[in-house]
Amino acid sequence: MANTLKGKVAIVTGSSQSVGRAVAIALAAEGAKVVTNSRKAGGTKFLNISEAEYNSWPKERQAEYDALLKQIGGDAEDTAQYIRDHGGEAVACFGDISQWEVGEKLAKCAVDNFGTVDILVNVAGGFGGGGVEDVTEEQFDMNNDIKPKGYFNVIRAVVPIMKEKKWGRIVNCTSKAWQGDVVKFTQYVVCNAGVVGLTRGLALDLAKYGITVNAFSPHSKNRGGYEGVFKAGEAAPRVGIPGKPAFPTFDTHPEPEANAPFICWLCTERGGKVSGSVFSFHNNEISLHQEPTALAIINKPVEYGVWTQPELLDECKRRLFLNYKSICEPDTPIG
Repeated sequence: MANTLKGKVAIVTGSSQSVGRAVAIALAAEGAKVVTNSRKAGGTKFLNISEAEYNSWPKERQAEYDALLKQIGGDAEDTAQYIRDHGGEAVACFGDISQWEVGEKLAKCAVDNFGTVDILVNVAGGFGGGGVEDVTEEQFDMNNDIKPKGYFNVIRAVVPIMKEKKWGRIVNCTSKAWQGDVVKFTQYVVCNAGVVGLTRGLALDLAKYGITVNAFSPHSKNRGGYEGVFKAGEAAPRVGIPGKPAFPTFDTHPEPEANAPFICWLCTERGGKVSGSVFSFHNNEISLHQEPTALAIINKPVEYGVWTQPELLDECKRRLFLNYKSICEPDTPIG
C-alpha cells in the first residue's frame, strides 16, 4: 500500500467481519491507527438465524454453523489483533452503536488511545426480510436502530473533534436497497434510504469545516449471504443448487476486500472535494449517484389559480408523465 493515511486515526463500526473488517485492515495498511468495533466480545452469534432456530438443530448442524461463523470472522478484537500482527496499530471497542452512549464511548476510545479522530467509517448493520404485514416491531428496530440512528450516534460524537481541526472523513455504508429495488425487504429499504438522507444532509452541514460525508453500497460475500446459503441446506456456499431458493450465485460475489481500496481513497487528502455522494460497487464497477433530478415539470402561472382536475388530466398525460416508467410496470404508459 501507499501509506496515504499515515498519522490518521480511524473508527470503523461493524468491523468484526466481512466489509467492515476488510475496510479496517485496509485503512491500517495505509497507515491509519484504527479503533475496531463490534457489539460484544465473542461476536454476535444470532443475526438472521435466531437463537430458537439454532437450538432446534441437532448438535452436528450447530457445530457446522459455529464453524461457519469462525470461518468468516470473529469480533472486533480479532480484527484489531490481525492489524497488530501485521505491523499496524489498533484497539477494539465493544458496544452496540444503537445505544446513544456508545458513540461517545467510541470517540473517547480513539482519543484516549491515539489522541484524536480523523476518519469514521460506519459499516455496522442488520438484515432481515418479510412483507410489510409480517415485519415485527423488533425486526424493524433491529435495522433502523443501527441505520441511520446508530450512525448518527457515532457521527454526533466525533464531529466536534473533526470540527476543531477542520478536517474529517465520514463514510457510511448503505445498500442498493436505498433505491427501493428489493421485494419484501421494506424495513431494510427504509434504513438504507435513511443513511443516504443522513449522508447528504450532513455533507451540507459540515462542508465548511473541511469534513466530507459520503455513502457506499458494497458488493461482496457477507455474513447474511453465508447464513442464507446455510439455511437453504448447505454448510458452505455453492452455485446453482437445484431447488435451493437462497443466493444461487453467491460464489460469484467478490471477497469483501474488493470494496476497501475506494473507501480508503475517499479518506485521503485527494478525496477532500468529494462529499454528499453515494457510490455503488459491483465487482470492479463503481457507480456514482449524486443529485436526484426532476424527470419532468409542469407549471401554471399562479395568477391563473390552482390546477383543476381537467387541466391535470390533460397536462399529466401530455407532459408530466411523457417519459415516465413505473418501477412496478416499466412498460406500461400513463394515459
